[in-house]
Formats: sequence, C-alpha cells, structure tokens
Amino acid sequence: MEKTVKVGLVQMTCTKDKNENITKALLKTREAAAKGANIVCLQELFTSLYFCDVEDYENFKLAEPIADGMGTTSQFQNLAKELGIVVIASLFEKRAEGLYHNTTAIIDADGSYLGKYRKNHIPDDPGYYEKFYFTPGDTGYQVFKTKFGTIGVLICWDQWYPEGARITALMGAELLFYPTAIGWALHQEAEVNQDQYNAWQTIQRSHSVANGVPVISVNRVGEEGEMKFWGGSFVINAFGKILYQASHDKEEVHVQEISLTQSDYYRTHWPFLRDRRIDTYQPILKRYLSE
Repeated sequence: MEKTVKVGLVQMTCTKDKNENITKALLKTREAAAKGANIVCLQELFTSLYFCDVEDYENFKLAEPIADGMGTTSQFQNLAKELGIVVIASLFEKRAEGLYHNTTAIIDADGSYLGKYRKNHIPDDPGYYEKFYFTPGDTGYQVFKTKFGTIGVLICWDQWYPEGARITALMGAELLFYPTAIGWALHQEAEVNQDQYNAWQTIQRSHSVANGVPVISVNRVGEEGEMKFWGGSFVINAFGKILYQASHDKEEVHVQEISLTQSDYYRTHWPFLRDRRIDTYQPILKRYLSE
C-alpha cells in the first residue's frame, strides 16, 4: 500500500528583531499546516539574521536553551500540538555558560519534544565564521520516530558530506531534512552563483540516489550584509528527482507530497545498500591517505 507524507517548507527573510522572526515563523508554519503539511521544516537559525557573517560577542545573546517546554521550543511545541504536525526548528543553543551549538529541535505531532541534533560539521569561511560561535555537535547522527515517519535531520554544512547522510539513512531515516543558510556574495558573477547553487543541489541529490531516500532542503532568502541568501529550497524523491524548487528571491511556503514506499522500489532495483563492501571502508577513518 502506498504510504505518503506531506512536507512543508518555510523559506523566509529575517530581521534583527528575534521576536518578529519567531512570530513570522509561527504564522508561516500555520500556513503550511493549512495547506496540508504533516511535517514542517524551518530554515537554519530562523530566529535571527545570519549573525555568523561577523565575529561579535554580542551575538551570543541570541542563544537560548533548547529543551522540553523552554523558550522558542515551547512555542513550537504548543503550535505542533494544536495543529497536529511535526516541526523541525533550527535554533542557536546555549548549552551552558560559554558553550554554544547550532542545533535543531524535533517536535512530534502531539507537541512532545523528541530531542535535538547538534550540527557536526562547522564551517569557517569569509562570511561564515561559525567556528567562532558553535562547538561541533556531540549528539551523533540520529533519527526521530515521528507520527508521520522516521526522519533524519542534518544541518547546512553537513550537506556536503556523504558520510552523515549515509549513516542517518542506515539508521532507518525515511526522509532526510537539511535546514540551511547559504548564499552568494553580493558582487559575485552570475556564472559563479549558478555553479555554486548547482553544486549544492547536486550533492544533495546524490545523497538521495545513494541512499534511496527523499531529501528536503530548506534555505533562507533575502540580502543580509554582503550576502544574498539564494533560497532555492527543494524537495527530491528517493531517486534524485526534483519534485519542487523554490525561487531564489522570494519568501515561499510550499507543501509537497512525498512517497515513502518508493524507497523500497529504488533500493530493490538499484541495490546500493546490498552491494556495500563495508569490509573495505576502514581507510575512510583517516584524515588523508598518502601514496
């Protein structure tokens, strides 16, 4: 029997006002639910501007504890329970004094807090000074058993690493979600912009093909400082087919129905998991292999 789920993507702009951003995200999550979404994913760090474009100690004040019944998590728990939806909420976590993570809270359709995933891969690049703010994750790769399916959640820079997607899929994820904040430098050439976007989408399509699972990537949009976030949020089926792609410059709330039974079909006809030679993969644990 065909099993499907409707996923909602919220692609939006942000401002300096944290409460304003949270209110907007709550309203747009409600909009996605009204369109039939069972699972709603918000973009990376949606409660603020993307503050990692500078190294500024004041930005640590944006962080908050992420736990059952606390702060922003609590607001989305209440909304999830009211609407009967699963919510994936990416937040700036204050774990302890002087200890911070880039973290996503996962909330089930009854409002229960299922847990968190802390971003493992932390970039450091002009415009993306995340190592200044975030400690690498220590939750390990995880899956979350929700009312509407078993989901894996990774965050932004994790997108570029096949290992995280593979491990999460092997743990039983039926869907992979990537809350994201990525963009173009404002004065970059159009051809370079297109190449970067294509690479970003291609690597995630490869996760879908290699693992036989749908992939949902939700990016922010709008100009912030010297960065134009490229939006382009998308949904991919279990064999890399693009089912939906958002614009590069508009706020969008989209709901896409996805088949969860196609994974068995694709994994049967393209048996990559069957043919994995796990006995040959030990070298991947090394940083680099010299001749």
